[in-house]
Amino acid sequence: MSRPNKAPFSGVTEDLKGRAGCYKQDWNHGFRSGLRILAPTLYIFFASAVPVIAFGEQLSKDTDSALTTVETLASTAICGIIHSIIGGQPLLIVGVAEPTIIMYTYIYNFAKNQPNLGEKMFLPWAAWVCIWTAVMLFLMAIFNVAAILNKFTRFAGELFGMLITILFMQEAIKGMVGEFSAPDGSNQSQSTFQFQWLYINGLLGFIFSMGVLYTALASRSARSSLYGTAWQRSLIADYGVPLMVILWTALSYSLPSRIPSGVPRRLFTPLPWEPKSLQHWTVAKDLFSVPTVHIFLAIVPATMVAGLYFFDHSVASQMSQQKEFNLKNPSAYHYDILVLSLTTLICGLLGIPPSNGVLPQSPMHTRSLAVLKRQLLRKKMVQTAKEGMMNNATSSEVYVKMQDVFIKMDHGGDVSTISTKHLHYHMPCSSHYITKALLSVSAHKELKDLKDAIIPEGNGSGTVPEVFDPEKHVDAYLPVRVNEQRVSNLLQSLLIAGCIGVTPLIQKIPTSVLWGYFAYMSIDSLPGNQFWERIQLLFITPQRRYKVLEGAHASFMESVPFNTICTFTLFQLIYLLIVFGMTWIPVAGILFPLLFFFLIIIRQHFIPKYFDPSHLRELDAAEYEELKGFTPDPSVCEDESVRSGDAQPGYASEILEEFTTHRGELKRRNSTFRDGRLLQLNSIKMTRELSRAPSRLT
Repeated sequence: MSRPNKAPFSGVTEDLKGRAGCYKQDWNHGFRSGLRILAPTLYIFFASAVPVIAFGEQLSKDTDSALTTVETLASTAICGIIHSIIGGQPLLIVGVAEPTIIMYTYIYNFAKNQPNLGEKMFLPWAAWVCIWTAVMLFLMAIFNVAAILNKFTRFAGELFGMLITILFMQEAIKGMVGEFSAPDGSNQSQSTFQFQWLYINGLLGFIFSMGVLYTALASRSARSSLYGTAWQRSLIADYGVPLMVILWTALSYSLPSRIPSGVPRRLFTPLPWEPKSLQHWTVAKDLFSVPTVHIFLAIVPATMVAGLYFFDHSVASQMSQQKEFNLKNPSAYHYDILVLSLTTLICGLLGIPPSNGVLPQSPMHTRSLAVLKRQLLRKKMVQTAKEGMMNNATSSEVYVKMQDVFIKMDHGGDVSTISTKHLHYHMPCSSHYITKALLSVSAHKELKDLKDAIIPEGNGSGTVPEVFDPEKHVDAYLPVRVNEQRVSNLLQSLLIAGCIGVTPLIQKIPTSVLWGYFAYMSIDSLPGNQFWERIQLLFITPQRRYKVLEGAHASFMESVPFNTICTFTLFQLIYLLIVFGMTWIPVAGILFPLLFFFLIIIRQHFIPKYFDPSHLRELDAAEYEELKGFTPDPSVCEDESVRSGDAQPGYASEILEEFTTHRGELKRRNSTFRDGRLLQLNSIKMTRELSRAPSRLT
């Protein structure tokens, strides 16, 4: 992120200068990828489309069908197209997210209970909320508020993530329970709503929900499965969730013909060309039909929405450009907030809910593009290494040729026209040109481990050592590279727009399938959340804690006392329950985002008084640092570095997935125990085994 600057517009201006020189290459890199760009495009399309459809059903239920799946799809498509063309960070994926659903539910419940508004004026009043939100986001952009993003530490981010997790599960449970009763406002005389059919609908709904939940979770681990070929496992891992939605939707049509057509219950959303859908596009003409007092009253929810969007959008952008991805183009936090204000205004005037940056789709998009770039680099570098070894070239010659290939492919082919941005990530892309010699210095640092494998002990005059295997070692030591471009984002947004035209197919999805998907999103977001891992730690007995240290674990497990971990976790848990409780308050619940902004004050001034600074740095670290854990068999550890690179081209995504949490955060994995802790662990294990010995003999 750029350094804080107090001058208005300075952040936006700096972002525009930084991205202007990259704009042409953002398109060139995408088109040069050819048909290969379709793989990450389809991957992120399915990752975006299913949640948007699910959120549309939730919004339809919470607003009495005032807003439906058609509107959430339209918003995601429009905002995605705009952002992919004029946005700052093209890797950022935007869409209708849970915070938008929460806030629009509050806005609807307030409006329908006001005699001067009612359900008829809900959308015009929501438009005023969006207008005020856009104004506030615009002010945030020009006054460089994004510079304070680092004040929102892991403590706040994971607490917010856990709140969304709870709300997802709450929605799943409410939806499954609702399958046993007739919808509000339905015709109770219909045969579908007789007790026996409601009961069967509920039981079928439970089966479909649990089926989607179980199979979707199982598909997540398909990449490391023992069965199937590499491409089959990758297909299931990447597209398993939408495939499971399609599978269980198809199974819902295999029921006996005697069951009424309304069982199981399916999505109810108007078609895009029906009058109910078309009336949303004329909201702008009703703006001044809203009473003046309510126009200014809209500032209150707008403040909450602006705060949520600023936080959610910026964090999603931050996660899509983590430093471990080694992105070359500069960030654009301030400018992206400005673009967000524009899209929020447009959505409000069109009568549809706004879209903002979403997790985990944004880092998933970057990761998919990293796999693509890695495969291209790997193929060429392995080929170069093999050619050199066949010609009996010296190890130095092989390394130099591989380095030249790396530089040429990494920077677009023409080394003579590479700008300093490739050495300094946050410099403008149109900076003055540098020589190949300077660029080689940068590449040499990134390929140091590869050089050590090719040139043992610095002796470059001999041939490449026999132990060096290009297939293994290039994978192990190749740095992460991302194909930074705008084409995949634009294409997936156009595909989302195309979904509006297939609304009749979307209507065939059982609602229970979406409740299972909500439960999946809730559970799938937990792995990699250190807050959740610490909550689990509270329930592990002292006698079994050593088991945690045997596997991969967070670094604070070895450096922070257990009592300190418990105290920190309990405080965070109590605060989470307070925030969740506030969301249940009918009207005042709309103010729940304020509690997250209070966290800045609490984290900066209150918590440091009660925790050791070194412990706090570990518990609230910006990066996810993970230790490998103790392996009882030393021979397993001995060959770990070689095995980690033992991957064929199809396994590039498996390597990245191993080091990525489910929310898209890249892990830093280091070696584990210090000698003292290792000795302590062995002592504990030996004591356990000896204590069991007598019982084994009896």
